[in-house]
Amino acid sequence: MTDARTSATTTRRGAVPRTAADPGLAALTPERFADLAADLEREIRRVIVGQRDLVRDVLACLFAEGHVLLEGVPGLGKTVLLRTLGQALSLDFTRVQCTPDLMPADIVGTNVIGDAGPGSTSFQPGPVFTQLLLADEINRATPKTQSALLEAMAERRVTVAGVTRDLPRPFFVMATQNPIEMEGTYPLPEAQLDRFLAKVLVPLPSADDLVTILERTTGTAVPQLHAVATTDDLLAAGRLVREVPMAEHVTRHVVDLVGATHPTSGQAPDVVRRYVAHGGSPRAAQSLVLLAKVYALFDGRIHASVDDVRGAAHAALRHRLVLGYEALPAGVTPDDAVAAVLAAVPVPKPPVRGAM
Repeated sequence: MTDARTSATTTRRGAVPRTAADPGLAALTPERFADLAADLEREIRRVIVGQRDLVRDVLACLFAEGHVLLEGVPGLGKTVLLRTLGQALSLDFTRVQCTPDLMPADIVGTNVIGDAGPGSTSFQPGPVFTQLLLADEINRATPKTQSALLEAMAERRVTVAGVTRDLPRPFFVMATQNPIEMEGTYPLPEAQLDRFLAKVLVPLPSADDLVTILERTTGTAVPQLHAVATTDDLLAAGRLVREVPMAEHVTRHVVDLVGATHPTSGQAPDVVRRYVAHGGSPRAAQSLVLLAKVYALFDGRIHASVDDVRGAAHAALRHRLVLGYEALPAGVTPDDAVAAVLAAVPVPKPPVRGAM
């Protein structure tokens, strides 16, 4: 890390001193985490108008060290959001426009002829060697290229010509797909969708927000963004997320929710039994837990609650439910199935202290 970044870490509001036990990593408390998240949201809102839930969900995936899939029509600011996030975090940002002719080597890199003598080669890293990667319209890339990117997402390393290379940390992928234009696309298989911690739907802006967007983007004023966090801050935040405790009854509620997404489960509601072919995987339960922990920290709390879990259900589950053929003519969506699950699974009560 450069001296400039180190200086910014020690002087910005909300920074935490280095610890003697781990001098290379900032230690964050839940209160500091909440301040950091608020600082990032405030900086992002200098560019992004509205979209509060979208910004928080993207930040939640970033802090949980997961990846996010955004679905929305073009022109809603998905690229601007990630570029703004990179500037607010002082991280490297790379954008890849996915097209049918994009090859795996265009993503992960390849060996090229070197200048050290006959037969020498050197590795030319691809755009995946970054900290923030935007894979724009990922469903336009071929399955082979999709697999190369998603393998890097899961393993956080790539292997080229028998040599394995680790990707930088943090490594965060935000992929987008257009839900209204399917000609010439390659929809992601369910097993690859499962690699994303969350799928977030990008709504159209309200009329008032659109007025503000037009005022900001059609004039001469350009907002000057400032980095409010560093790589060390982000890594410390990711470590803190996994340290957040979750009570047993909350964990069991996660299991009940995921179990109810399976049509063969006794807890499955009628919508799931009729229209869902396959429910969520264990990775869905892991995503629910991680997102719930981040949501708790957003509020400065040190315990993930049932409300945190239920608030994360749509983002964590909507892309993991495989609908049957009957769902389309009936107009049933994955969000409808998730809502039915939330309504069918009762909210557990905390155990009474001292009860036998």
